[in-house]
Amino acid sequence: MRVLHYWRAMWGIIGRELLRFLKQRERFISALVRPLVWLFVFAAGFRAALGLAITPPYETYILYEVYITPGLIGMIQLFNGMQSSLSMVYDREMGSMRILLVSPLPRWFLLMSKLIAGTAVSIVQVYVFLAIAWFYEIQAPLHGYLWVLPALVLSGLMLGALGLLLSSFIKQLENFAGVMNFVIFPMFFMSTALYPLWKIKESSELLHDLAKYNPFSQAVELIRFALYEQYNEHALIYTASAFMIFMLIAVIGYNPTKGMMVRKGRG
Repeated sequence: MRVLHYWRAMWGIIGRELLRFLKQRERFISALVRPLVWLFVFAAGFRAALGLAITPPYETYILYEVYITPGLIGMIQLFNGMQSSLSMVYDREMGSMRILLVSPLPRWFLLMSKLIAGTAVSIVQVYVFLAIAWFYEIQAPLHGYLWVLPALVLSGLMLGALGLLLSSFIKQLENFAGVMNFVIFPMFFMSTALYPLWKIKESSELLHDLAKYNPFSQAVELIRFALYEQYNEHALIYTASAFMIFMLIAVIGYNPTKGMMVRKGRG
């Protein structure tokens, strides 16, 4: 097949996902409500709990909000990755995904195109969130909004690949919601999204170790450093490695001759 066929197929999948996203406004709003609640409501609760002044100076309060902003960006991408995978399970049950997967194009390419589409949607959501935070005076350096783009692409691919991996094991749509919650909340709360690693270590060695090796933590650290124009090589390598591992297992899982699909009688 020619390169043009691959190009058309990829943009067809991406365009379909973006069109679905534009039509599902509830999905867009819900993706923003979660992090905004954490940013505006829970951060104010932490300020009260810490006994910080309600009147200026706000240095400690603003520092806390600026710190958790990358964690909330990670939350957006984590939920979006799971929701994109939920659509995979839905499409597979309705038959459209099975038709796509039996096309002459390689299965890995089709899954990668789907992954890129989901990542593009998550990046749109992230920048809308950052724009709202900007007007709330939670602002990163201007160049940081460009620096963070490659980090968002890699973290979005990694979290989306995790969702694809999970969707390859799910037989019915009804089961996926429970699996999503079982994965999302432990990954988020056992990470550095809300607290630094050294602070977690003060409370629990076990939680510190879980957070340290949590791929979501490394994705958040990659975003956090990039947003403030810094480079975190360890987080980059860890996130990229996790993406390749998750994607490889997902491709195997969707292989009708080797993966979970053949065991479930789906191809």
